[in-house]
Amino acid sequence: MLTLTANNFAFEIEKMCQEKNIEYIEAVVLWCESNNLEIEYAAHLIKKDPVFKSKIQVEAENLNILKRSARLPI
Repeated sequence: MLTLTANNFAFEIEKMCQEKNIEYIEAVVLWCESNNLEIEYAAHLIKKDPVFKSKIQVEAENLNILKRSARLPI
């Protein structure tokens, strides 16, 4: 089994997003497919990194996958 820390996972996904010019969610799915791992393993790693989790959440909200959460105006 592949052992990664949440930070290493987030770094790999960020790198994949930049190299392939894709969204985070798509990069996570591609990473899981290329490493022959279930999406649940990625979800476990995402939950451990609050910064990366919030990036995924914002992307999902922008894609209307999740309901928008309350935010303070910037």
